Amino acid sequence: MRLETLAPAKINLFLHVGPVDAEGYHLLSSLVAFADIGDRITVEPAERLSLRVQGPFAAGLTGDDDNLILRALRRLGEATGRGEPGLSVVLDKRLPIAAGLGGGSSDAGAALRLATRVLDLEPDDPSLEAAARAVGADGPMCLRAQTAWAEGRGERLTLEPRLPALPVVLVNPGVPSPTGTVYRAYDASDVMTADTPPPPLAWTPREVATWLATLRNDLEAPAVAMTPEIATTIEAVGATDGVLLSRMSGSGATVFGLYAEMDAANAAATAVSAMHPSWWVRAATLNGEDQAKISG
Repeated sequence: MRLETLAPAKINLFLHVGPVDAEGYHLLSSLVAFADIGDRITVEPAERLSLRVQGPFAAGLTGDDDNLILRALRRLGEATGRGEPGLSVVLDKRLPIAAGLGGGSSDAGAALRLATRVLDLEPDDPSLEAAARAVGADGPMCLRAQTAWAEGRGERLTLEPRLPALPVVLVNPGVPSPTGTVYRAYDASDVMTADTPPPPLAWTPREVATWLATLRNDLEAPAVAMTPEIATTIEAVGATDGVLLSRMSGSGATVFGLYAEMDAANAAATAVSAMHPSWWVRAATLNGEDQAKISG
């Protein structure tokens, strides 16, 4: 049995970050959505656990023991009591690294979803949740890969079925924005509160974008201060025709632009690529169909 699936890019449509709690974790509130583009994960049975990394961004990663995919699968073996699973995993790394797209966590979540099938586990097996938590705050939401409100440390998830399919452009200027460094810079600034806003009055692309414009990504300012290219990217996306909102995702450096129509998103991607040919630019759909479909 050889199975393959998408590890979708994760977008924080807003991200409110509070102070650290008693155990040193940041409290947060976010509406998280997933794109129909991302890395590709392939899993098949093998004598031992292994990981091979390929693809356009493979050079920035290795298949060593610190990889989140291996960490999650080893934790899954511990939680099920079966020991280290015999799985051969291939990661086709198509998303930029340290890009605010949840790449490593999404890769681990996709690998866990495939391992569920290969190892004949039930989809609601509690071992999966334990394994997802081992990769960090994004682990549980990336295991589900569904639009959700995330609260607490990111582990309190409430699925949000009302979000429509949103045309989007994702743009990365080719510079890393390491999460830990951004959070440390944020902690040294005026820390905000992890408040959860009421939902928009209507769930259309325009109404959602108008609502999001009243909210924040609290990590944007410290990320921009350390990586000025992010501000340039926000401006470039914000200058495209038909853009409803331009904002940094997660801890950066990827910026997303929301549009009412897919034609506008495609045109914007073409325009930004023409102006900045060295940047990574993709048009996509958030909350689209079959974004985590398993084939094989």
